[in-house]
Amino acid sequence: MEIRTMEYYLAVVREGTISAAAESLHVAQPSLSRQMKELEDELHTTLFIRGNRKITLTEEGMILRKRAEEMVRLAQMTQEEIAQVRNNITGTVRIGAGESHAFHYLSRAASEIVKRQPDIHFQIVSGDTEDLMDQLNSGLIDFALIFTEVDHTLYQNIELPAEDGFGVLMPKDCELSRKEQIHYSDLEGLSLIISRAALPIFSNSEEFAHLHIVATYNLIYNASLLVEDGLGYAICFDKLINTTGDSHLCQRPLVPETKKPGNLIWKKYQILSPAVQMFIDVVRQTIN
Repeated sequence: MEIRTMEYYLAVVREGTISAAAESLHVAQPSLSRQMKELEDELHTTLFIRGNRKITLTEEGMILRKRAEEMVRLAQMTQEEIAQVRNNITGTVRIGAGESHAFHYLSRAASEIVKRQPDIHFQIVSGDTEDLMDQLNSGLIDFALIFTEVDHTLYQNIELPAEDGFGVLMPKDCELSRKEQIHYSDLEGLSLIISRAALPIFSNSEEFAHLHIVATYNLIYNASLLVEDGLGYAICFDKLINTTGDSHLCQRPLVPETKKPGNLIWKKYQILSPAVQMFIDVVRQTIN
């Protein structure tokens, strides 16, 4: 069994179908199907139950998945150790992130890595969960920072400490700004602007169901302009907009308090470059 064959096998497991795996690997579907059949012949067993929409692993297939992960990881570790001996780790780490104070954990890790390995570069893409998941699944980014539930069958994750609370962004001279805290009842009858990523967080709240949403957004700066120009009040994470000095805006905490931990996620069953693996390791060190 070759390492590349194990990588292909894990891609099939990850993507759920031969065709999707072939597309992600940029290989021809017939060639990938043939290699999986040859792998089954080599092991004298059936690894997949091929359904109409998605494959299901047999018990033997699940055993191989575990061992394949170990084999691929061992190969990665070997590559990393050789690269570290040469002290010349290069590459680009591509991160997609929603706007959040929790991004500090990632920026600190990036800063530390560049001190050690100046030839590693970072590419940061901003967006909400929906956009970032599309890009992660398409292989356009290595990581996504999200604030929704993690599907642990498809992704590995590092949970970041919960630092982000929700607040209401509003003009400094409005009547609501006189309050120290904002309750849901204070928002009834007002026009609200809410992050698209926050909608699933609040959707199960009975109080939230009675509120009037006039717009959604995925970048808080744009939402702040909508507030300045009188469209409504923005529900957003705190600490993102500077409301000091000559700003026309202020922010008040939304109660009862809702704090959401961020999750840094990446796809399971894929080869990680030394630069990407180093980023995972340093993020873990940063939060401990």
